[in-house]
Amino acid sequence: MINHEGKSLTAGIGMRRISVVIVTYNAAKFLQNCLNSIYAQPYPAIDIIVIDGKSTDGTIRILEENANRINTWISEKDNGVYDAMNKALKYIKGEWVYFIGADDELLPEFSQMVAELDDPSAIYYANVFAEGKKRAGYLNKYRFAKFGAYHQAMIYPKQVFDKYKYNILYKISADFALTLELYADKNFHFLYKDYTLANFNHTGLSGTQVDKPFQKDKSAMILKYFGLKIWLRYKVYKFKHRHNPRA
Repeated sequence: MINHEGKSLTAGIGMRRISVVIVTYNAAKFLQNCLNSIYAQPYPAIDIIVIDGKSTDGTIRILEENANRINTWISEKDNGVYDAMNKALKYIKGEWVYFIGADDELLPEFSQMVAELDDPSAIYYANVFAEGKKRAGYLNKYRFAKFGAYHQAMIYPKQVFDKYKYNILYKISADFALTLELYADKNFHFLYKDYTLANFNHTGLSGTQVDKPFQKDKSAMILKYFGLKIWLRYKVYKFKHRHNPRA
């Protein structure tokens, strides 16, 4: 294991700190661009945490070259994306938490939204730019149950992860599973802001593969966390799209 934990590199006395977590594995061709998009943010109180799955493609060299601007990075084998994200939680020092893929990039509106975070019981969500358009806008209860918010469009209060971790049985959709559970947690609520936070690369795992264990459990989770009415509506949708494994 390689582990580099630096001192706080952020500025802004009295400003709320946000920890931006990058999970990466053999994504050296994207990583520097992702880091640069964070460096370009005008909001000063950002901690950067990088959890690498022991890459062999030059990622370590990039991390070493950027060590003076990264608060913490580790490189060791893990059990997938969400195991790595769970590992990041113990390094979080900010009041807010945001996860981004190494092949994504932050947009300037990220800083505008972070400056407005003021409700520690709110899970804020916004939009991403993906497949040539802004997605996905405000979500009502049914849309949350059916497909949830983009992970790269969500900013969490740290206290969410004082209570929850990602279920690593779901290799692609553990963030969606957590969203379903959080929606029913009376201690939190979801709050939409009309900003576009990131360019989302839809060619990654979540855009190209199906999480079969999650799809198997999804219907029961919707019934448990959203109730009978939403569940029945989802079942009708599921029947109409029964040949679509992502439905």
